Amino acid sequence: MNLEEYQLSGKDILEKDFKTSMRGYNQEEVDEYLDLIIQDYDRFQQEIERLQQENDRLKKMSSRETTQRQRQPQPSTNNHQVNYDILKRVSNLEKAVFGNKYAD
Repeated sequence: MNLEEYQLSGKDILEKDFKTSMRGYNQEEVDEYLDLIIQDYDRFQQEIERLQQENDRLKKMSSRETTQRQRQPQPSTNNHQVNYDILKRVSNLEKAVFGNKYAD
């Protein structure tokens, strides 16, 4: 939910003018209570903005980490093939150094 989707702002609450009637509420009490509501409302809006900024920052960090992981060379899935090639080379070196008797 974006802040633009809210119907009221602190200013809207402050500027709201209620009609009075003979047996209406005490206007000073209503004004004091609305002042408290405005303060809370403004704090909530600030907290929402802070959380949205933090959320955006965390999304960017996550995106950067994902990009960095994708750029890093992936470990070879052919480890068995690499190990076999190394063993074969060692075997060939042993044959060359010690002769065919060592291979038997």
